[in-house]
Amino acid sequence: MTHVTDVRRAALEAWVEQQLGATPTWTVASADASFRRYFRAEVHDGAAPASYIAMDAPPEREDNPAFVRIAELMAEAGLNVPRVLASDYERGFLLLSDLGTRTFLDVLDADNADALFGAASGALIDWQQASAPGVLPDYDRATLAAELELFRDWYLARHLRYTPTAAEQADIDRAFIFLLDEICAQPQVYVHRDYMPRNLMISHPLPGVLDFQDARYGPVTYDLASLFRDAFISWPANRIEGWVRHYWDAARERSIPVGDDFDVFKRDLALMGAQRHLKVLGIFARIAHRDGKPRYLADTPRFVRYLEPVVAEYEPLAGLAPLLARSAP
Repeated sequence: MTHVTDVRRAALEAWVEQQLGATPTWTVASADASFRRYFRAEVHDGAAPASYIAMDAPPEREDNPAFVRIAELMAEAGLNVPRVLASDYERGFLLLSDLGTRTFLDVLDADNADALFGAASGALIDWQQASAPGVLPDYDRATLAAELELFRDWYLARHLRYTPTAAEQADIDRAFIFLLDEICAQPQVYVHRDYMPRNLMISHPLPGVLDFQDARYGPVTYDLASLFRDAFISWPANRIEGWVRHYWDAARERSIPVGDDFDVFKRDLALMGAQRHLKVLGIFARIAHRDGKPRYLADTPRFVRYLEPVVAEYEPLAGLAPLLARSAP
């Protein structure tokens, strides 16, 4: 059992034991950047050991009914997501099937990347093909704009401790308006919103998909930008282009609205990626300075490197270049 001070974990374990009618062995499965925690419960009664995931998600902080709804939506689309075996919405407890212990991030290398990213692209297209308006919340301009402001408020002001000049503020405004105009003109599909190797599992069938509770209906390029410009691992540009081309060809065959000009699609993807990278710089700074998890800051230079060629290529973004060149005090 747990240390007596972790009241929520003790209550979660007691609830799971009641659901399973057994006393499992407990280990920490993961704690992510949100207020959710996951614990693995292994039951060794009988012939084959069984493994489950218990999720602790305080209801005042996390929307657990949305997690369950989106899990059902993804399962209907043919994706391999955890099954919800029991729920206690009042306390914020869920009991889930276990998709295993190894993420794509754990195993990806130069040799297996084609196969793993091929599987991830296929599942993404399945998800996008199920899309319908009015089912999930819109990933709208106001949401995308609020995300961009995290760069100004948390990365520049709080992390770099830098207050842009009036001219620089105008440059930021111009860049943000350009990005929003371009992104909001893209066709809309279901968006996982954190579709990256750390949230994809080595599971049968490939991939197991996790961390989908913030899914929206939004820009068609968003999840692809997440997949190939990842927070924790980078790839050579020519390999990424090959994977994007593979996705684009398959998506067109399945009538996903990716357009008929690959160069236009690549431009859309680059600009969508820029919005996400600016947002992530802000989020990682916020997690470090507000939530006391500084390890995320180690990956901020990766996002600056992702942004630099895009900022250099598109003139309305040029004013961001000197801000990205600043380093933390």
